[in-house]
Amino acid sequence: MSLDVVTFGEAMLMLVADRPGPLELAQSFVKRTSGAETNVAIGLARLGMKVGWVSRLGTDSMARYLLAAMRHEGIDCSHVACDPAQRTGFQFKGRVEGGGDPAVEYHRQGSAASLFEPAQIDVPWLTAARHLHATGVFPALSENCLDTARRSLRLMRGAGRTISFDPNLRPTLWSSTERMRETINELALQADWVLPGIDEGRLLTGADTPEAIARFYRARGARLVIVKLGPEGAYFDGEAGQGRVPGFPVQAVVDTVGAGDGFAVGVVSALLEGCSVVDAARRGAWIGARAVQVLGDTEGLPTRAQLEKAEL
Repeated sequence: MSLDVVTFGEAMLMLVADRPGPLELAQSFVKRTSGAETNVAIGLARLGMKVGWVSRLGTDSMARYLLAAMRHEGIDCSHVACDPAQRTGFQFKGRVEGGGDPAVEYHRQGSAASLFEPAQIDVPWLTAARHLHATGVFPALSENCLDTARRSLRLMRGAGRTISFDPNLRPTLWSSTERMRETINELALQADWVLPGIDEGRLLTGADTPEAIARFYRARGARLVIVKLGPEGAYFDGEAGQGRVPGFPVQAVVDTVGAGDGFAVGVVSALLEGCSVVDAARRGAWIGARAVQVLGDTEGLPTRAQLEKAEL
């Protein structure tokens, strides 16, 4: 069975503090899944798409939890390798009041996912998929993950498949800001659809406005750029024109992490379904707004029935 979307990336166990305050004072935590790529995989699978996730895990309890969670969502995990000699990454996430960004503490150096090698790509399986969703997180884990990301993008371009790219910047994983900027832009320019946040776009391009950020990537070959503007919605620039979509009202921001992944779920799913760019951006903004109103990264990702009820 060929897939709609494939993504490469690290899944981590996430332990979320059950109350606001410094992480060192937290006494209880709620267990969740985390990972930019797996968040998107879960979101697309909930909308009925056939999704494959590629990675490496250990064989510890965290790996068993993550694998069971992904399979429960209907994700094809047949190309996830579990190695007893390797460790599964995890993270602690704090909670804040008033809608700010929570503290996140990663424990992922030398993790199983960081040891993924380009030669481990199953080429026929990958290129049979319609679409590749890539982010800037996986290639930041290690040099071999970067080489894997480059090869996956090359293979899908060569097969004539579409590619989306979310920069998803993680500065602490890179040796320098300049290397991060150069490498992320190199990868982004292999994609058809580029999805930077406004702050990411400013750092990556040196431009100040969403219009100028979009022009940077469009001038270098991207077919579509959608710049995420947070509560203000999004700006798009593509082959069919430019424009803006407004954000959706949010009653209370619980956790800002995961909003960008939710946005990617909306955009990628809509475009693969043949929707217009305007409708894709609106769907992305709606799912992003849902994501900030829940504790974990994936509770706000809708089912197909919820999407249809919202008429998106």
